[in-house]
Amino acid sequence: MSISVVYWSGTGNTQAMAEAVAEGIKEAGADAVVMEVGAADAAALAKEDAFALGCPSMGAEQLEESEMEPFVEELELLVSGKKILLFGSYGWGDGEWMRDWTQRMKDAGALLVREEGVIANETPDDEALAECRAAGKELV
Repeated sequence: MSISVVYWSGTGNTQAMAEAVAEGIKEAGADAVVMEVGAADAAALAKEDAFALGCPSMGAEQLEESEMEPFVEELELLVSGKKILLFGSYGWGDGEWMRDWTQRMKDAGALLVREEGVIANETPDDEALAECRAAGKELV
């Protein structure tokens, strides 16, 4: 079984989280395919039973708008019944972007592995990376 981890990262923080999620997936015995959102195909991803999506908080607590937002909009129509993990880092605010994102995916019928997503303030610390690995295992 192969599980995709699709992310957008500006500074490398969300990329580090994506790699930790992938480690957890591998520790649980599945293959992980980590890719930037620009290289991902929403229709192909939606054929998988489970996958992870990562994006940092941008601007006024929203998803990155040139690549990730259009990808999520396309995926929204295809996620019903899919097991999904959402993750990302933020530099300000209180995680509202993640609450909005998890609610959007739930409204679209997705089954979230972590109801509240996995978030890290700025550079993910050891605890945040451990949570990413644990969530990756749960995704398998």
